[in-house]
Amino acid sequence: MRLTATDLTAARAGLEPGLSLADARARVPELEVFPADPHADMDWLERLADGCARYSPTVALMPPDALVLDIAGCAHAFDGERPLAADVEARMARRGILARHAFGDTPEIARALARYAGAPAPDEKGAVKRLPVAALDLDRDATVALTRAGLKTVGDVMARPLAGIAARFGEEAATMVRRLAGDHRAPVKARVRIAPIAVERRFAEPIARTDYALEVLEELAEAAATTLTERHQGGRRWEARLFRADGHVQSLRVETGQPTRDVALLMRLFAERIDSLADPLDPGFGYDLVRLDVALAERLDAAQLRLEGGASREGEVAQLVDQLSTRLGRSRVRRFGARDSHIPEQAELMLPATADAPAAAWPETEAGEPPLRPIYLFDPPQPIESVMAEVPDGPPHRFRWRRRVHEIARSEGPERIAGEWWRRHDATIPTRDYYRVEDRRGRRFWIFRHGLHDEREHPRWYLHGLFA
Repeated sequence: MRLTATDLTAARAGLEPGLSLADARARVPELEVFPADPHADMDWLERLADGCARYSPTVALMPPDALVLDIAGCAHAFDGERPLAADVEARMARRGILARHAFGDTPEIARALARYAGAPAPDEKGAVKRLPVAALDLDRDATVALTRAGLKTVGDVMARPLAGIAARFGEEAATMVRRLAGDHRAPVKARVRIAPIAVERRFAEPIARTDYALEVLEELAEAAATTLTERHQGGRRWEARLFRADGHVQSLRVETGQPTRDVALLMRLFAERIDSLADPLDPGFGYDLVRLDVALAERLDAAQLRLEGGASREGEVAQLVDQLSTRLGRSRVRRFGARDSHIPEQAELMLPATADAPAAAWPETEAGEPPLRPIYLFDPPQPIESVMAEVPDGPPHRFRWRRRVHEIARSEGPERIAGEWWRRHDATIPTRDYYRVEDRRGRRFWIFRHGLHDEREHPRWYLHGLFA
């Protein structure tokens, strides 16, 4: 058992992460230890990242104990970088967290300065060069090797040719040197994709009334609708976040099946979402920021209304679907969607009614031609018996289904459907020969023979669907 983290008192006593528990107790007999919980630590880091969204929409995680904020263009809301950093430290201190921060041109520089910076330096490059080699964030063996080679600081490593550093200590060491020098910039992997449209309202003093926060949310929705109108767009995914003064963030999310700019509809959907919450909204010590993001926007042009009100009825149905989806849950209200597959039972799928439509389109029947697929499909196909055919690979002229014999008057086919050869598990599926048949009473069936005679010794017949 080894130490994974230490507090300031333990660090001053010479204890450090990686030390075995037996050695730690030998050095400090009165040591208090607690079981490590990486999952809880990660959850806590995620919650802190949610709270830091008040400072920047681009917040990235650097597990296990660091956050990176891209504050370019955001610091003006706090009158500069220093007031922003002071606000972060104050909020963390209220939660009992001692936070170290630093500004840098790249995430790696900021993290290295926050962890290892000591005495002040005239500029960023000078501060980076003073850092110990541990700031390169290499594994323990590589760090020890650099130290034994006489390279005490990052500046000492930078003074050596990178080719020699890579050959002796690994390519990762050379890459980290380039990153701390600012020559190699890695993109910041933000936790949340920046919304196309985002509006917010900050309060000088936290507001403790939820109904007033919802009034502000309605005003933000009107502002977002105005922007959408200018862009000829409508929102389909709306996300509201209420930031409490204690750092907790309450999120509300609604989706619509069609693009919309109807503020009244949005507020009804948000009300439905609030009513369906397991825990009601609690302002706590008050909200100091309300933000509304339009996470998904699509083209929305003016629609021509029909004289009989057809378009109006379609809109009412769409609103009803949105309300039911919000109240009952996204996956409770579903619709059919086409799927790009020639296997009949795989050519469609069920998806949430508010989800994006799949790229595949339903097959269209030529004018004047009978439908190629039945309205009703059996899943799985039902076996039929006593099949009699004039030729082995020909259509049957009699079969029995559900203890009733059907005499076939007309038939059309076969339509041969094989397994999807590019899928390994479908490559050995027997071929199907489908027939559209009509019995003497006018009932129409969709039947198929599962397997050719050269694939199976005794192919089976199945009823897959019923035509209208």
